[in-house]
Amino acid sequence: MMNTTPDLLRQLSSKDFAAFGVNDIAYVKHVSIEDVQGFAIHAADGTQLAVLPERDVAFAAVRQHDMEPFSVH
Repeated sequence: MMNTTPDLLRQLSSKDFAAFGVNDIAYVKHVSIEDVQGFAIHAADGTQLAVLPERDVAFAAVRQHDMEPFSVH
């Protein structure tokens, strides 16, 4: 019987799981830095990459780097 994708993901080490999608996925979330609103872009491993003033601009920046943006609430 073949392993399904969820089963394969459960078998990844913590390090491998953290690196999963690191070159393909970026997360965008609303942030407030010193009372200035913006949108932070984070790599799949949680590393902050940038903070931009508008959500649409953040999503466009992610796509310009051939990554898929996901919104974090």
